[in-house]
Amino acid sequence: MVHYGLVFARIGAFFTLLPVFGERVVPARVRLISALAMTVIVAPALAGQVPPVPDTLIRAALFIGAETLVGLTLAIGLRLLVMVLQMAGTMAAQATSLSQAFGGAGIDPQPAFSQVLVMAGLAVIVVSGLPERLAALLVLSYEIFPSGQWLDASSLAQWGVSRVAHAFGLAFTLAAPFVIGSGLYNLALGAINRAMPQLMVAFVGAPALTFGGLFLMLISAPLMISIWLSTFAAMSADPALMIVP
Repeated sequence: MVHYGLVFARIGAFFTLLPVFGERVVPARVRLISALAMTVIVAPALAGQVPPVPDTLIRAALFIGAETLVGLTLAIGLRLLVMVLQMAGTMAAQATSLSQAFGGAGIDPQPAFSQVLVMAGLAVIVVSGLPERLAALLVLSYEIFPSGQWLDASSLAQWGVSRVAHAFGLAFTLAAPFVIGSGLYNLALGAINRAMPQLMVAFVGAPALTFGGLFLMLISAPLMISIWLSTFAAMSADPALMIVP
């Protein structure tokens, strides 16, 4: 039982910020039961990799602190990928003048595009075998980050900068069709307005831009989710990608 408790120190922290299980709409009891169930699955595979119980209170606190830090860092690495969909949806909505349409409909105030992309992304990773991916990720994490050892502060800082930069870059890549299309459309409206000053291009262009944004989301959302899913699968398969810059 002590072995399971030491393993739970990392898994419990991991499930606090984990996508799907760590969402704010998920009750805390469900999250706790899920973490306990994952501990029962992962702990037998870690025989010999988890050291015995620390002999002093200070060492025990340091051990639990190190395990909590590793679990939170792994969860943050995956949580940043969910934020990629939120940022991509926000960029797309702002580019197509839909940032206020149905905004704040969910538990987090964000445009409707972000809600659609986030819910689609979470649904896709669940049906693609999320529990199996998480179990493999946790087992591999003990090989790369031994139990009870603290992460290097400088490496962790570099990881944070690189992961945030990667998240913004991926979000802009996903939203690039909307940004480019909106820019070209507004340039065309400007040229039309210069050629025909008496035409109220705003009354003609705004509805067309909204319809174009919705249509572009309809045809591009599957591709956006597939690109994002490949990144999520790569990071969840190798814990080093989430820690090592």
